[in-house]
Amino acid sequence: MNDRYSRQLLFSPIGEKGQSLIGRKHVLMIGAGALGSGNAEVLVRSGVGKLTIIDRDYVEASNLQRQQLYTEEDVKEKLPKAIAAKKRLMAINSEVEVVAIVADAVPSLLEDLVSEVDLILDATDNFETRMLLNDISQKHHIPWIYGACVGSFGMSLTIIPGVTPCLHCLLKKIPIQGMTCDTGGIIGPAVQMVIAHQTAEALKILVGDLDAIRTTFTSFDMWRNQYSNIKVAKIKDTGCLSCGEAPTYPFLQQENLTKTTVLCGRDTVQVRPSTAQQLDLQRLSQQMKVSGYDTKGNPYLLSIDLKPERVVIFQDGRALIHGTKDLAQARSIYQKLLG
Repeated sequence: MNDRYSRQLLFSPIGEKGQSLIGRKHVLMIGAGALGSGNAEVLVRSGVGKLTIIDRDYVEASNLQRQQLYTEEDVKEKLPKAIAAKKRLMAINSEVEVVAIVADAVPSLLEDLVSEVDLILDATDNFETRMLLNDISQKHHIPWIYGACVGSFGMSLTIIPGVTPCLHCLLKKIPIQGMTCDTGGIIGPAVQMVIAHQTAEALKILVGDLDAIRTTFTSFDMWRNQYSNIKVAKIKDTGCLSCGEAPTYPFLQQENLTKTTVLCGRDTVQVRPSTAQQLDLQRLSQQMKVSGYDTKGNPYLLSIDLKPERVVIFQDGRALIHGTKDLAQARSIYQKLLG
């Protein structure tokens, strides 16, 4: 497939030199849902050298409406999104190295990975993780691209450490937290528009065309035909604890990380142990069956039907408690099963 990138090579801002650069770069993707699957496909088709995907969830039927890498078979098999994404991406472009990590994006994991990363892409669904990415980016001087969408609304910002304001600065001036997919739903075209903004910026960074990088906070509403760009250079805060003159990177501190979290858009709580584990899922399945529970699983997770709740346990000891948003109830169920 010598002509695989021929159309991209004809685009003069990339050309042969830019394509060679893209092929040597490593992108870290946090999240493999709607934004993550779309971003990942564009980057892999563009010939990025290495793509590492971190995601904590698995494929469900409600994902298929907007998460373009996944199929009904992935739902049937309950494949973790990172694993299902890698499988599809490798079928698209076997020349790209794809690393799939089924885990929460916690500081210790990110610190182990970022030394060889050229760019971080935000495809997560919560601000706890985004603020963590922001601090990792600033500490290690790695560009990252923020993206979010809900309903028909989307937004994006490219953050270059030492040059642009960071997300921590932005939140002090622009109210971008609030409605989630839990309350507003989401449509596919809004997802695709955010992906287009993120991947265009990603390619600019990967080929080193920093003068072309967008310097505004972009937001849009595709249903109401609204589009806006806000200049953000002046909101950079010299006293910011993430990117200021004396940064402390507060969101990298373990004590700021919640152990129990309601997942976006679902009656589901994630419970995460204080330290990562390596569970023997086959042995755990046998134990649950002896206790009278119905179980289904694969090499990556175990699903236990408690009726009315359903619990999905991952190898690292995390569990998704489906059927509740009650944090105390979720913790109680987790303790009952895993002690």
